[in-house]
Order: sequence, then structure tokens, then C-alpha cells
Amino acid sequence: MNYSELIVFILYLVLMVVIGLVFFLRSRGGGEKEYFLGGRKMGAWVSGLSAGASDMSAWVLMGLPASIYASGLGKSWIAIGLFIGYALSWIFVAPRLRSFSVVCGDAITIPQYLTNRFASKSKALQVISAVIFLLAYTVYAASSIKACGTLFNTVLGVDATAAMYIAAAIIIGYTFLGGFQAVCWTDFFQGLLMLGALLVAPIAALAMLPAQGGAQPLEPGYLKLFTNAKDIISGFGWGLGYFGMPHIIIRFMSVKSQRELKKAGRIGISWTFLILLFAVFVGVIGRMFLGGGADGSVVFITMVRRIFSGPVLGLISGLLLSAILAGAMSTADSQLLAASSAFASDVYKPVFRQNKTSEKEMLWAGRLVVLAIAVAAVLIAANPNSGTIMSLVENAWGLFGASFAPVILLSLHWKKMTFSGAAAGIVAGAVVDILWLAFCSGTGIYEIVPGFLAGLLAAWLVSRAKEDKKAQAIFEKCLAYKDE
Repeated sequence: MNYSELIVFILYLVLMVVIGLVFFLRSRGGGEKEYFLGGRKMGAWVSGLSAGASDMSAWVLMGLPASIYASGLGKSWIAIGLFIGYALSWIFVAPRLRSFSVVCGDAITIPQYLTNRFASKSKALQVISAVIFLLAYTVYAASSIKACGTLFNTVLGVDATAAMYIAAAIIIGYTFLGGFQAVCWTDFFQGLLMLGALLVAPIAALAMLPAQGGAQPLEPGYLKLFTNAKDIISGFGWGLGYFGMPHIIIRFMSVKSQRELKKAGRIGISWTFLILLFAVFVGVIGRMFLGGGADGSVVFITMVRRIFSGPVLGLISGLLLSAILAGAMSTADSQLLAASSAFASDVYKPVFRQNKTSEKEMLWAGRLVVLAIAVAAVLIAANPNSGTIMSLVENAWGLFGASFAPVILLSLHWKKMTFSGAAAGIVAGAVVDILWLAFCSGTGIYEIVPGFLAGLLAAWLVSRAKEDKKAQAIFEKCLAYKDE
């Protein structure tokens, strides 16, 4: 065990808990909107980095580099697709979602926004959405918790399952206490740490190559970008998910003004470009630095520990490896909060309690859901048959993207979208995504692609069947709203 690394890890975890306590004390007496959306008063830097960090979990330091390390540059289409999708979401989703959510009853969750956008009294869409949230976020959070277990086991020799429970307890602690603002501020610091680690590790490895006799030889075709059409289609499919990823696009709704939103977009897009670019570098340079015999899932960890070894340099190693904790926690906390807000605001309050709840009761309902999902996620992560970090992320990302991305896009840009069309789109996207994963995964096409197309088609066909003048009037009202 490297005690320098252990000290840095402990300090980092303590900092996260302190942030949670600070925002718990600051937000006492605040209500549902404060806890779940930060009072809609977040600034550009925090929102921009938080939106990126809530997406780029530990898989960007472990799963993506591992895929490129093992298979070559052709797998970087995932990074290309993600960057394009992320940039387009800031351009085509963020401005309108910020304004539309205010006009549509000052909605604080995505299901609330969709229900209010079509002036429906039915709770069906909120319940359907909440069920998908709970299912997908449990799997998604499991990937982050699994990454924490892998990190502690590889670096410190701690039992992986025990490490998962410790990490989950920390994440639950600051999310449970501080709510949205605590999550955003921890994501802000975690985003900076992730960027720093991904910049330093591959550059330092390149600098050390001459000292170890040069780069390890790469196989013919390893650096070939255009490998096959399936990789390219699936890579761009990853980008589709950004249009409907609730824990990311909720950040758009939380920014205090359109002016701040534009600034946040520039910050978020720049950060994401650098993160994805250097994640690809880690995979390629890791292969040059370590050769082909290393465990790809821990290539980043292995590189960092080999470069920064010893008691003093171990402090640097601990700081860089804390980026994996940062990635895991910045995503898990956002997912837990998004799932708890969906259940508390969209199911518990309107369905079980018929809107007869106090603010205090709502907050505790949300906090208990955070606890329940975290426990379920730990159980999945601790199961040795649950799959890799990358596969868990892939499954959850596909389900969200197929379910919500087509509906969000149409609700913001198509006047004739209806409530029935939205419900049909969400259900069709989810069902096709799951069926494709179960029966057609051997095709090599990522399930989000057919799921997205099915959701888009279902939402369009059902909406065309019967016009909703009231929903069209709301759309016009949203467009006319001046949100400076």
C-alpha cells in the first residue's frame, strides 16, 4: 500500500463530505426547487463543468482508454460521437429547455416539463419516466461504484466490495445532505481534477518513453481510424444520448439566465473536447508505454503509478488517481439526485399523496430514494456477473437516449407534438432499446440507434394522428418568452 496515495484519497473524500455539509447548512429552510434544482440560480462555470463532469464518469478514465488500448484508434468514434452530440445539445436543447421549463409551470424535473408542456392532467408520463429513471440510474450508478471498488482494490489492496460500500456511503452523504448545489459544486472541483489528470498522465508518459528505450511497437492497423461502418454508426449513436440524458440536461434548466447559459455552453464544450481527446491519448500512449500485456481496464492507473512512484511522487499519483474517484462520484451523485427528484416530485407527491405534501416531507422522500437506489447499485456492482464498467454505462446510456432524446427534441422544436406522442415515443424507444440489446446485440450496432429511431417514429406518428391546439398554444407561448 502506498500511504501517500491513501492520505490523498482520504483528504479528497473528506472534502466532498464537507461540501455536502456546507450546502446542507446553507439550504436549510429551502424547499423542493432549492434541493432538486438549486433554486434555478447556478452560474456559468459551475453549470458548464458540472454538466460535463456529471456525464464523464470513471469510464472516461478507465472504460474508454481500455477500449482504445485493446482495439486501437477505431474505437475513438465513441469519443467523436459523444463530442458532437454534447456540443449540439448545448446549441439545440439548452436555450429552449431553459425557457420552456420556466413557462411550463416552472418545472424542476424532465417528466414535469413534459407533462406541463402538453397541459396534461394525466400522470402516466411522469410514472413511466420515473420507472425508467429508477431502472437506468441504478445500473448507471452501479458502474460508478464499481469503478471506485476497482480503484481501491488495485491501488490500495482494499477489498473491492468493501471499497464500493465506502464510496457509496460518501456519495450518499453529500448528495443526501446538500442536494443539487452540493452535487454541482462537487462536480465543478471533480471536473477540474479529471481534466488535470488526463492532461498530465499521457504527456508524462510520452516524456518517459526515451528513458525506457522508446515506444512499444504497435500492431499494423492499430492507428487506423476508419475500421468498419459499425464502429462509426455506434460511435455517433452515443452522441444521440445527450439530447435526452436527464442528469445532464437538468443543468440547462438550473442556470440563472440565458446569458450565463451561453457562457456555460462554451465552458462545457471546451472541457468535454479536452477530456475526450486526452482519454483517447491515454489509450494510445498507454499501448506505446506499457505494451500489449497490461490489463486494459486499469491502464490509466498503471501508467500513473509507474510514472509517479515513491513516497513523495506518490502524493502526485494519489492526486491524479483521485480523478477516478472524481469521475465516479460526479456521475453517481447526479444520477441519484435526478432519480430521487423524479420519484419524489413526479410519483410520490402527485400519485401517492395527491399533492398533499409539505416541503419537508418531499425532501425526505427524495433523500430516502437516494439511499434506496445507492444500496441497489452497490448490490449490482458487487455482483461479479454484472459486467464491465463500460458495459454498464453503455446499457444505461442507451436506455436513456432511446427513451427521452427523440421526445425532448420534438417537444422543443415541433409545434404539433402531443402528450400521447411523447408517451408513445418514450415507451417505444425504451422497448426497442431493450429488445435490441437482448436479441440483436450480435449485430455490432449499438442499441441506442434503433431505439432512438423507433422513439422518433412513434412520437411523430401518434402526434400526427390527432392535433392538440392547447399544446400548440403552449409551444407558441414558450417561443415568445424572453428569458434574458
